Amino acid sequence: MELPANVFKFKLAAKAADTPLYGCWLGLANAYTAEIVATADFDWLLIDGEHAPNTVVTILDQLRAIEPWPAAPIVRAVNHDPALIKQLLDIGTRTLMVPMVETGEQAAALVAAMRYAPAGIRGMGAGVIRADRWGSVADYATRADDSLCLITQVESKTGVDNVEAIANTDGVDAVFVGPADLSTNMGHVGNPGHADVQASISHVLDVTQAAGKAAGILAPAEVDTNRYREAGFDFIATGLDVVMLKTAADANAARHRGGLPAADRSTY
Repeated sequence: MELPANVFKFKLAAKAADTPLYGCWLGLANAYTAEIVATADFDWLLIDGEHAPNTVVTILDQLRAIEPWPAAPIVRAVNHDPALIKQLLDIGTRTLMVPMVETGEQAAALVAAMRYAPAGIRGMGAGVIRADRWGSVADYATRADDSLCLITQVESKTGVDNVEAIANTDGVDAVFVGPADLSTNMGHVGNPGHADVQASISHVLDVTQAAGKAAGILAPAEVDTNRYREAGFDFIATGLDVVMLKTAADANAARHRGGLPAADRSTY
């Protein structure tokens, strides 16, 4: 059996220079809703293990639900724990996002957690893991790196200061900006549009792309999506399933209780 391809890496390599890959955050921790979103025309979907009530098992269920569809799955770990990273890789995660990366040393440790010895410390589970199709992928241990992708999140002033070391770490494929955490860490709570925050975001973008790596960002507001697309980000999260459901539910309830103009109510 062939080594499973990393669809996200393939899409990044194949995309037009001026057209980012658009994605959606999955925070409902449910395979059924993940499959619904997978039928939309997103390039990638992020299964959130940091702020959603996910476990390794619920993440596995969502990977299975998304797999038949074109959208490339990404899994975000809750932390840097190499034991958890091992489990996420073993269940078939091929693109891993890790939050709060602040130094080159942390980035290198994450790379090591994703690689087998002698290049890393990933525990060997050959023959009993979904990633190698339970022993059906020949030489999986020596070829696994070809199917893996590591995205490091820069979400603090320290991370911005050290982004050159992070982006230039061998084994890091992309750097993703978290505007909410970054603005909060910089003292501009709830204001990622602040000039200082925007300057830091531009710096991360420039340094990351200068290192030959892809740069991504979360931008559910359309004005931000447009701004970051024009800036040249390679992949952008434009939606969050939790927010989309909440927004639609609020609008529906308001429409039928008279909270919206009659013209709006009639369009449902």
